[in-house]
Amino acid sequence: MKQRLGMLLAAAALTTSFAVHAQQSAKKAPPAAKAAAPANKSEVSKEFEKFREVLEEDNPAELYEAKGEDIWKNKKGPNGTSMAQCDLGLGAGVVKGAYVHMPRYFADVGQVMDAERRVVHCMIKYLGYSEADIRKQPFSNVNKTPDHVSVITYVAAQSRNMKIAAPQKHPKEIEAYNIGKEIFAYRAGPYDFSCASCHGEDGKRIRTQDLPNLRKPDEAIRAYQGWPGYRMTGGFMLTQQWRMNDCFRQQRFPEPSYLSDSITALLAYMTVTANGQTYKGPGIKR
Repeated sequence: MKQRLGMLLAAAALTTSFAVHAQQSAKKAPPAAKAAAPANKSEVSKEFEKFREVLEEDNPAELYEAKGEDIWKNKKGPNGTSMAQCDLGLGAGVVKGAYVHMPRYFADVGQVMDAERRVVHCMIKYLGYSEADIRKQPFSNVNKTPDHVSVITYVAAQSRNMKIAAPQKHPKEIEAYNIGKEIFAYRAGPYDFSCASCHGEDGKRIRTQDLPNLRKPDEAIRAYQGWPGYRMTGGFMLTQQWRMNDCFRQQRFPEPSYLSDSITALLAYMTVTANGQTYKGPGIKR
């Protein structure tokens, strides 16, 4: 275990080192070199993908996964309740395969929930976490990774190498998908952007970042794959909720409140579009 921990910590240090080197290299690159990047896929992206494949063999995300597992299995609420009572859609306490079957409708709350929303709901209900405290810092930063981020990392890891299968049986699941589809295409804000402005066509790129067309099943997986993800440039875990929130910020939209219906709907649209694709588990992000 100590040897494994050492390898993971070394991988974390290496990812940070790579991020610094990449930033320095980008600053030094001459204009001609930037212009020479191929239109289909940048050389930087190709090299980073190779680098990521190596690092994910000893992904620092496993540190957060282990913490989340400990909270899930061992932490007790004020009345002796635990996450063993949490139903993620496949039965109380069942974690394996649950992540790839969300967002989905939950009868106990009468609404569709994505995985992070459901995990937070259970932590509040069974472990006594404060919703107000969670909302004070819903996302990780250099100072702290919130407990719910570790738990969702653990939950996600239990669906590694499984097929995505977000259900579309209940009327509210279908409704969430359709609302998410509308949000994806909705243009507004000071630059008249939408999600589709960047992710609705083939062959788009921002700087060295290749942008998937999330309207296609074989590319929609890229909005799902690797989340939760260990962010190399910060050295902490981030989730799909953070990614969606940050996309709104980049569009110059007002940022949604944490665990909002709009983000759940957007995740429902993108996840259902990716149905049938294989989820590889928590990954590494730039």
